[in-house]
Amino acid sequence: MSNPDVEAGGPARAAPATTGIKPPPGRYNMASNGNGNGSGNASYVPPSPFYYDNAAAHERHHWSWLVPLVVIANVAMFVVVMFANNCPRGGGDCVGRGFLRRFSFQPLKENPLLGPSAATLQKYGALDWYKVVHGSQAWRLESCTWLHAGLIHLLANMISLIFIGVRLEQQFGFWKVGLVYLVSGFGGSVLSVLFIRKGVSVGASGALFGLLGAMLSELITNWTIYTNRFAAMVNLIIIAAINLALGILPHVDNFAHIGGFATGFLLGFVLLIQPQFGWLEQPFGAKSKSKYKAYQIILLLLALVLLAAGFAVGLVMVFRGENGNDHCSWCHYLTCVPTSSWKCDN
Repeated sequence: MSNPDVEAGGPARAAPATTGIKPPPGRYNMASNGNGNGSGNASYVPPSPFYYDNAAAHERHHWSWLVPLVVIANVAMFVVVMFANNCPRGGGDCVGRGFLRRFSFQPLKENPLLGPSAATLQKYGALDWYKVVHGSQAWRLESCTWLHAGLIHLLANMISLIFIGVRLEQQFGFWKVGLVYLVSGFGGSVLSVLFIRKGVSVGASGALFGLLGAMLSELITNWTIYTNRFAAMVNLIIIAAINLALGILPHVDNFAHIGGFATGFLLGFVLLIQPQFGWLEQPFGAKSKSKYKAYQIILLLLALVLLAAGFAVGLVMVFRGENGNDHCSWCHYLTCVPTSSWKCDN
């Protein structure tokens, strides 16, 4: 099994004071031989420093419960996988064997992230091209986003999810953020399995990048209700660019990042649209302004068309067994760029 490597995601959407949060590591491509901000005080909700309408900011505050539940589910899944992995059963120099017993980690030379073997991950739902296409196991396109390559991988992803997801859930509610998270993870997996045919891939980074993409599109479509918007946009673009650039390292599934980001970016135009500035202040029954601006509706419709077309084309190509690299000779450089220090094997 090759050593899995880490990539980064993005920080929480917020005021300038929060832009120093470290970006999240997330999605791993592991070689295989085929084998808190809680809801806070309910009586007072500090409005976003970017938001013009304080009353609307208060009104849109939601209690965050879905993101903590997702974190708990991911931790529970990691515990189950480690229990099933049972490193001592196979012998070898298991890490922490003396006190962790069957929960001990695979040897560091096999998995430096303190986790299970690639075979165990594959058994429990890791993304595997052959099993998805020829084994009628399409469920792996989503199940892989609930698995993690190791304890380090899990902690980095869950901390990042808390920083990003809690704030978004507080502003937009659980079902919108949950939908962006799930669909973005799925979208990242579709693009990944279309281009990567070797090894197994796990991690929630496609979903995390989806939240980052949704933050960017939400800023664009709700442009008129924010202040400091240019600074916020530049910050988000730089963060996304740096984190995607880290995906060119070997054994990092950057296709999952790109697919997740693109999916979340389009979903943000659809799900995170908000009324234009001043609409809520109009007297009841005498609203002269339309709820949304024309450009918001245009972006929403365009995003819906692109989402439908993208998923339709991508899924048809996947289940027909087509290799994305045959249609894009340079795309493999998006996930790994060979250097004198490492090689990229398809």
